Amino acid sequence: MGVRIDKWLWAVRLFKTRSLATEACKSGKASINGKAIKPSKEVNIGDIIEIKKDIVQMTVKVLDLSEKRMGASLVVKFMKDLTPQEEYDKRTIIKSSQFEYRDRGIGRPTKKDRRYLRNFKDID
Repeated sequence: MGVRIDKWLWAVRLFKTRSLATEACKSGKASINGKAIKPSKEVNIGDIIEIKKDIVQMTVKVLDLSEKRMGASLVVKFMKDLTPQEEYDKRTIIKSSQFEYRDRGIGRPTKKDRRYLRNFKDID
């Protein structure tokens, strides 16, 4: 018997809340074995789950099932991270470059943001 994918993603701490995990499934940012899923889809041991979070495409393998949220130290018993290191390096590249990454929909930088960016670029 499987566990709902949204509950499992929340339980293994891939998402902060269950509603964020549900929204990721609904919007097509999560898939099991390469197939798009709904939040009610059951996940089973051995499934490969792909999740798009920010700019990182994460890949995890299900080792065990749980519906209850666990401590971070217990997560390694329930999933194996198959994500290549290059995916995690994308975050550091964006942070270290002069390009300021801004989430979609937050609007233009404020006057204070522009001053900060101008001063930051002048320091280099």
